[in-house]
Amino acid sequence: MLTPVIRRFSVSLGIASALAGLPVQAQRPAAPLAPQFDLYEKSIPELKKAMESGQVTSGQLVEQYFARIKAYDQDGPRINAFIALNPRALEVAAALDAERRAGRVRGPLHGIPIVVKDNYATVDMPTTAGSLALEGFETKRDAFMVKKLRDAGVVIMGKTNLHELASGITTISSMGGQTRNPYDPTRNPGGSSGGTGAAVAANFAVAGLGTDTCGSIRNPSADNNLFGLRGTSGLSSRDGIVPLSHTRDIGGPLARTMTDLALLLDATVGFDPADATTAASQGHIPPSYASLAGEGDAVDIRAVRIGIVPALFGATPEDAEVGAVVRRAIDVLRGLVGGVSEIAIPGYEEATEGTGTNVSELKWDLMDYLAQFPGAPVRSLDDILSRGLYHNAVAGAIRRANAVESRDSEAYRAGLIRRETVRKTILAAMQAQGLTALAYPTLRRKPAVIGEPQAGSNCQVSATSGLPAMSIPAGFTNDGLPIGLELLGGPFTEPMLITVAFAYEAATHPRRPPPTTPSLYR
Repeated sequence: MLTPVIRRFSVSLGIASALAGLPVQAQRPAAPLAPQFDLYEKSIPELKKAMESGQVTSGQLVEQYFARIKAYDQDGPRINAFIALNPRALEVAAALDAERRAGRVRGPLHGIPIVVKDNYATVDMPTTAGSLALEGFETKRDAFMVKKLRDAGVVIMGKTNLHELASGITTISSMGGQTRNPYDPTRNPGGSSGGTGAAVAANFAVAGLGTDTCGSIRNPSADNNLFGLRGTSGLSSRDGIVPLSHTRDIGGPLARTMTDLALLLDATVGFDPADATTAASQGHIPPSYASLAGEGDAVDIRAVRIGIVPALFGATPEDAEVGAVVRRAIDVLRGLVGGVSEIAIPGYEEATEGTGTNVSELKWDLMDYLAQFPGAPVRSLDDILSRGLYHNAVAGAIRRANAVESRDSEAYRAGLIRRETVRKTILAAMQAQGLTALAYPTLRRKPAVIGEPQAGSNCQVSATSGLPAMSIPAGFTNDGLPIGLELLGGPFTEPMLITVAFAYEAATHPRRPPPTTPSLYR
């Protein structure tokens, strides 16, 4: 099993190396002459307006983001958010700038730089899922959601690090090393989409894509002061995403603002013939999620009733710090929605037993995925294990998955049935008390110190039920670490969750940039 300390970055500006190691003290680099437009902490609408006015080009945005990556991801605090940077990013940006000059603008994402988790297939960059076993693996195609974003005019800055094979929540991999939390580089950034979370929080791109099997969008959103959405199962296509568990995987956005999240969601959801689950989304997607920020919304926020789930706040002294932050955020919601009350969900804990499918499905799902690509460097988990091409942090998880002897078993089928029971149990409790959404901490514990396990995830509620959940920034601990509040709704109630999150954002302005990655310009 390998734990490499060097990752390669190929960029149009040159070749740099990022070394994994102990965190270093962040220091602001010597400030260059400030440009006409500083992208630091700017939203998609602000970048769009600046490009429309001629204040900045997409190419100049890409150059600024690369400069920030060099200063803070590869040097300075060494956040280590990327596995690879896109060598064609400037070329793509230049082409989009030419389109704009010619009067062709594809939409609000035209020329906007984003990042993509490295388990999404990309036609122009390798797709490694964080594993050295897949180093250099070229799919020669884009995942469905990536293609939709490219068609909308985004520039992909690069592929972000993840917990290897998306199989954990602290974001460490044999391909990418350990990603650090920009709010405190001695702590982890959540996972498995921690590279995307850290990159967006540190302003290495304006927003990004993650995937969520059990908390992998929501946990890094909570740990990085971001908004992150796991949609209803079937809202977006899994086609082209390296699988962990096909019955629970879903892709989605992480962003610093709700408008940015909604704009990425608008561009990536919808029916895909290559993923049968997306048929369920038909008729449930509004013309625009981003428009829900305006007055006269289709969702009446005063009709929203939220149930606090005390059982998900934890009962140990170690849970109290996060719980207090989350309850203060819920107090804000109390003044925005129609009502907030506590709820018990009878039978929930019993129903969730034996419902996890990651271990049961990873071996077979990965084998099926790799079989699509004759040039794949490995064919199975067994190949990865036999060659020692994995990080020690995931050794136990992949050994357990590889030991599964059958795609189908009585226990596996029973677990799927119990998942439907969980869904019905949650919805019945909500209906009985007239509730629209549930509220609880995304994680009951703050980001763990690197090298220690991360406890306290409430990921199962959404992942097991297939119901949508949004993590929103709840606030900070006394030592400056971000905390997330999770809101869960009924099937395809994303418009409700987004409307509530928009209102909360307007009331609290929860965004606070990390201290280790300030503007490059004084």
